Amino acid sequence: MDRRTFLTTAGSAVVAGVVSDARTRQAPPAQPAGQPPREAGPARFRTGLVAYSYRQALEAKTMTYEDVIRIAVETGTDGIDMTVYWLPATTDDYLLPLRRFAYRNRVEIYSIGTRVRLAQPTPELREEQLTELRKWLDVAQKLGATHVRVFSGDKPAGATLEQSIGFAAETLKRGAEYAGARGLILGLEDDGGITDFAKETIEIVRRADSPWAGMNLDIGNFRPPAVYDQIEMSIPYAVSTHVKTEVALDDGKTRVPFDWDRVFKMFAAHRFRGYMGLEYESSGDAVREIPGYLRKLKELANKYSA
Repeated sequence: MDRRTFLTTAGSAVVAGVVSDARTRQAPPAQPAGQPPREAGPARFRTGLVAYSYRQALEAKTMTYEDVIRIAVETGTDGIDMTVYWLPATTDDYLLPLRRFAYRNRVEIYSIGTRVRLAQPTPELREEQLTELRKWLDVAQKLGATHVRVFSGDKPAGATLEQSIGFAAETLKRGAEYAGARGLILGLEDDGGITDFAKETIEIVRRADSPWAGMNLDIGNFRPPAVYDQIEMSIPYAVSTHVKTEVALDDGKTRVPFDWDRVFKMFAAHRFRGYMGLEYESSGDAVREIPGYLRKLKELANKYSA
């Protein structure tokens, strides 16, 4: 290659690099009011394993949370969402060694899942849930988790849907104040009750109006129709994500494999940066099936983080 050809080629490469860099630094889509803005640049995905995937084994005590961490290591998974229902204890002598074990294996305990139910019809009942939440915020801090999952619960007897959304939003707002004071984020999971659909789930988060509260977006929990549309409208509010293997069609009866590539494309278009945690609830053998799904999740996370 002569000098002139070299300079022409090199110049073209520099220009291409500048254009590519400019594209990745374009402003991301605008975030809804109350939600922190997305950073400029491409999406950034991390893979997670939701401990609830092994619920039968954890409940039967044939598996421990340390075993879940080991599975993350074996499959190259970045972190775990630690559903806390089967913790043997919440004292320091259990939680702190578990945190150390995760760290020494380079697995992040990025989230815990609680049984807090937000939609309570009286101030006294809402205060009970907030007291419960504060306990789990302490646990999250000791484990090093930044994200805490909460739920709406069912519509209280005698209350309208609108009233129930108001109850849940008030509890979420107050809970976010407690969480934010500790640097923790609350994620309202769409999981039945008054969060069967994206519209109501988003409304609760919107009314809470806090940078410390968002959605734990479970892509497999929305009731049909138009599940993929509901996922997409929820992404701007998502602070963490659960990925399921099957989706319900619009008839409400038939379930088919999720198109994970389509899902990742939607999240990438919104410049999402965060965890995509596998929550396996299909009828297959979890021990046999989960590792393969985790490896596929890792492949897509790498592909769409580019």
